[in-house]
Formats: sequence, C-alpha cells, structure tokens
Amino acid sequence: MPEHSALISTSDGAVPVYLFTAETWDASTELPAGLGALGKAHGFEGKSGQMVMGATEQGEVSGVLFGLGEGKDALGVAALSAKLKAGDYQFANVETGDLSIHAIAWADGAYRFDKYLKTPATPPRLVVGGDEIGESLIREAVAIDRLRDLVNTPAEDMGPPEIQRTISDLAERYGATLETVIGDALLDQNYPMVHAVGRAGPEAPRIMELSWGKPSHPQIAIVGKGGAIDTGGLNLKTGNYMRLMKKDMGGAAHAIALAELVMGANLPVHLKLYVPAVENAIAADAFRPGDVLSSRKGLSVEIDNTDAEGRLILGDALTRACEEEPDLIIDFATLTGAARVALGPDLAPYYTDDETLASDIALGAQASGDPAWRMPLWAPYKSMLKSPIADLVNSASGGMAGSITAAIFLKQFVDATSWVHLDVWAWREGKYGRPAGGAACGLRAMWATGKARYA
Repeated sequence: MPEHSALISTSDGAVPVYLFTAETWDASTELPAGLGALGKAHGFEGKSGQMVMGATEQGEVSGVLFGLGEGKDALGVAALSAKLKAGDYQFANVETGDLSIHAIAWADGAYRFDKYLKTPATPPRLVVGGDEIGESLIREAVAIDRLRDLVNTPAEDMGPPEIQRTISDLAERYGATLETVIGDALLDQNYPMVHAVGRAGPEAPRIMELSWGKPSHPQIAIVGKGGAIDTGGLNLKTGNYMRLMKKDMGGAAHAIALAELVMGANLPVHLKLYVPAVENAIAADAFRPGDVLSSRKGLSVEIDNTDAEGRLILGDALTRACEEEPDLIIDFATLTGAARVALGPDLAPYYTDDETLASDIALGAQASGDPAWRMPLWAPYKSMLKSPIADLVNSASGGMAGSITAAIFLKQFVDATSWVHLDVWAWREGKYGRPAGGAACGLRAMWATGKARYA
C-alpha cells in the first residue's frame, strides 16, 4: 500500500471524530465521555468550522466534534485537520460512501509544504482502513500532494529538467516508457512552437511523451502545460503578475497527477502523457511580437503577445496527441487570467464539444465534490483570432472572452473524437486555515469521470 503523511490504514489508539451538519446535530446525541454535554456547554450547533474537543484526565484528546454547516463544502473537513495537533484520528459517524470526500478533505487541510523549512511538518493522521477503498484514498492523496509540491516549488528547483525527472520517476515506478525531445531536436522532430517559446530560457525546452498500458485498451491522452516560469517574454509581466508564475507549470502538475492516478489504479486504458516544458524567458533569441511561427499542425501563427505562450506549446502537444487517434484527450493548463475573472478561484472551467463527455464531467464533479463548470466553445469568437498575414493570431485583441478565445485557439489543433480543455488556476488563496499555495483544480472531477468511464 502507498504511504501518505496524513492518511493511514489502521491505528490502535485513534481518537474518534464526529462530524455534524447544522441539520444533523442534536445535543442529546449519545457520545462518549460526555462529549455531547461538552458540545452543548460550548454552544456547538454543527455550524461550519465549529470544533469542540474532549480531553482525558491526562490532558490527551478523547474525542472531537466538528461542524460542517450546510454540508455543501466538500473540503470542509480541511479546516479541522488544519488545526489538530499530531496524532491518530478516526471518523466515528461517517458512512462509507462519504468517507472518500471527507478523507481527501482531511488530507487537504493536513498538507504542508515543508521542503524549505527547518522543522518538518507532523500532520494529524486519519485512519481510512486497509481495504481497497482505503488504498485508493491514499493513492489519491499522494497524487494531490505531489501536484501541490510541484506547483509550490520555486522555478529555480522546478525547471524543465526537474519536470522531466518527475515524469521519469513516475515512468520507472509504473513500468511506463518515456521519450523526450530536447532543444534543437524539437525542430528536427517538428515541435516548432515548443522550441520558439522556450529557446530563450536557461534550460533547453523539451516535450515528454510517456506511454503505459496495453495498446489494445482505449487510449487516453493527457496533456499538460509545463511553463516552468512565465515572465511574459518580451511582453514582460509586471511584478505583481509575475510573482506567482512558478505555478505556470500547474497544468503539467495536474496532468502528471492524473496519470499517476490512472497507473496506480491500473485502469484498463492505454495512457499517453504529453508535457511540453519551457521557460518563457527573455534573451537575444526570444520570440517576438509580430513573429510568425510554424506549428506541427501546419498552421501558421502570428504572435500578438508573447505572454500568450502556453497555448502555443499546447498546440504542438495536442497535435502530437491527435496523431495517435485517442479515445479521449484531456488537457490541463494555467492558461488565462480571464478564467478567474469569469468563474473565480474555486470553479474549474472546462471546454468540450462532446455532449456526453460534458455530462460525464458534471457528474464526476458532483460525485467528487470538486466543482467544475462547462464553458462555451462559442464558434463566432474564432473571428477574434484572425490574422492578416497568418492562419491564426495567438491572442485576441480587446481583452474580451479571453478564456473562450484561448480554448478556441487550442481547438484548431485538435482532431479527435472527444477532447476537453481545463483552464485551471492551480492555486488557492489562504483557506481552511492554511496559507496560499498550489492546489488541485478539477483533478478529482476528471479522475471521477475517468473511473466511471473506464473502470
């Protein structure tokens, strides 16, 4: 069984944790060691974030009451595990069907990025059982933590070579194969836009292609944008916009995490993972506004703004993915600030023309408690991407419908039966008692969708 710092299979001395919504709490509920009376004395009503702890005569925690409010926040328990001291705990009144959501929420709140801290974290641990459900929960938490670690790591330690190393380690662990094209070889093997965007960086641009599973199974292609750092290029970002751009490889982090979940669960699919990794930097050979780039698809692209670079490297990667004629293509990218303007920090927008897939994702989002919202691939907006001298321009002028036009740009490089694009933030401001940092956005929704479709 895989190991996770905050989820364990069994414990002899786990403290019972009781979860109540405002509707299910009843002060007369029979609870051990007078915990119910203690809750009543403290005015516990099951409100969101309310916590009451019972104690032994020795001062050890004997039981915990925690409120979920209306019970609509799937990550509500994160506010509990974020506060508890180290120790082993176990849900005492959670049905098996609800364990998955609450356990992942627990792992979310217990997460600490301590790579650069003198003292390592000692999070509280939740007992999830040693059966298949417990094992799957631990695998999911491990993948999410890896995603968050990748996003939180500064670009000095998470450049294209480190992204490659992460994928290489994953391939070795699960018996997958990995092919990597680096530097000027990108031109020889027809990835011109990946090369153009990354050629000014201190580390050579590259594209990784991982293959796993039986070719006789349905093929899933997962594509992730690996912008190790995005300065904006010659259209330089100002400091406040550049500050978080270590997270511009968040799409790659999501793609890697989803691939890990697929392989860890031994899902009966033929998996292909494609990650183009670049630094959008400034140097004498940086690509320029007004340049016209060729692409693997054969389309020419006029550069309106060098800060709209993620869609360029994804264009080549999506073209490559389509050449294998997959059953499904999923791409993740920290592509536009416009997506945050449209839907805010919590909702992951997704774009697809496949009505069945769209419905499946909506069900997956509901089942996992991971919110996602379908956005329109509004065909008339393709006119915003017209160029007078090339097939496409990489950024629509005027600033309107920015997330939609970015998705429409990507669509020009897709020839597949079924494709979905997720424009994720890969970040969270301080919430559940934790500081700001990398976060999974839409990952669990897509994993639930994949399991329902192929398991």
